[in-house]
Amino acid sequence: MFEFVQFISLSKGVDRQMWDEKTVARLSEAHEIEVILTAPERPVVRTPIWVVAVEGALYVRSWKGAGGLWYRRAQRYGVGSISAEGIERAVRFVPIDEPELDAKIDDALLGKYADSPYAAAMTRPPATGTTMRLDPAS
Repeated sequence: MFEFVQFISLSKGVDRQMWDEKTVARLSEAHEIEVILTAPERPVVRTPIWVVAVEGALYVRSWKGAGGLWYRRAQRYGVGSISAEGIERAVRFVPIDEPELDAKIDDALLGKYADSPYAAAMTRPPATGTTMRLDPAS
């Protein structure tokens, strides 16, 4: 089961949930996770995506950029689920726009998916404009 711990963000002064270290390691070791998003009166969207861990947090991007259906729903509703290893967990999708962090995410993607012909595409537009952090939703 995925676990999480409570964390207070001193930089923003608000509480947010964070994954515990074992869960971050477990999810970041998965080649892909599946994101599951709903929308009123629409079919459920289930999409396999890449995930990387940077500085103890999990990050995802849309290969199709802002045009990806899962990304549009995540951006609009901010919540959904992820599934990996047969376990499903509710998440919050938090948009990230921090150049230094994006560079670290690029490095993590290139390192983890170096054997894929799609790895380079995930480190440049339009994918880089869709970086989201996955936080557990309580």
